[in-house]
Amino acid sequence: MDIAIIADIHGNLPALQAVLSDIGRRGLRRIVNLGDCVSGPLWPRECLERLQSEGIPSLRGNHDRWVAEDGRGSWDAFARQQLDAAQINWLGRLPTRLAPLPGVIACHGRPDDDNAYLLEEVADGRLVAAAPATVAARLGPTEATVLLCAHSHQPGLLGLPDGRMVLNPGSVGCPAYADPTAPAHVSETGTPFACYAVADIAEGRIRQATTIRLAYDHAAAAARAEAQGQADWAFALRTGLARPAGRQSGSRSTGLT
Repeated sequence: MDIAIIADIHGNLPALQAVLSDIGRRGLRRIVNLGDCVSGPLWPRECLERLQSEGIPSLRGNHDRWVAEDGRGSWDAFARQQLDAAQINWLGRLPTRLAPLPGVIACHGRPDDDNAYLLEEVADGRLVAAAPATVAARLGPTEATVLLCAHSHQPGLLGLPDGRMVLNPGSVGCPAYADPTAPAHVSETGTPFACYAVADIAEGRIRQATTIRLAYDHAAAAARAEAQGQADWAFALRTGLARPAGRQSGSRSTGLT
């Protein structure tokens, strides 16, 4: 059964619109959203409303949790200010896991930690692929044979020695960020395109998986970020790269992890 997997929208409405339009064009009826829906200096309320109106099954990412709890980061706070009480409550009550198909578990980061990478680790200031044995140890035993994760904004598909497979669809709305939290690192895709995945999953096995990158009006998203005084976000949205060190404003290039 084909399923569209989206994640890390981060309030980027034109990117979300482009992705949902492409999903519709492909005739895909099943969608799952792996979280981090609204945080960022873009269109948090409009993105949340679109997810609700489409009835897209969504789980809670680390930034969704922070927006709902206290808006701890500057752009979690921005998103929180744009939402009403009912929307904040909806965001905070999202589940941390979903089981969109038999044999499949979806989470944001790791099943036990929404703010930790599953498929990646930091080396020389960048995200690199973690060894399969490391990923398997992070997961521990699971009944599921397919794991869907997000958080790193890096699309990827990994087969584990025990036959399980892990898929990250990449980020719909944020193609790059710099995180100064030790160990400081960047995540970069090198393109401004929106990203999501389509997987054919049957009987707990991925039979085919495709990463889809879409052009959209990223200039409008960058202009929106600039209107909020966020040149770092604008740079990332235009280029798919984190702003060079020394030129970043504030403590984080995009305020994301």
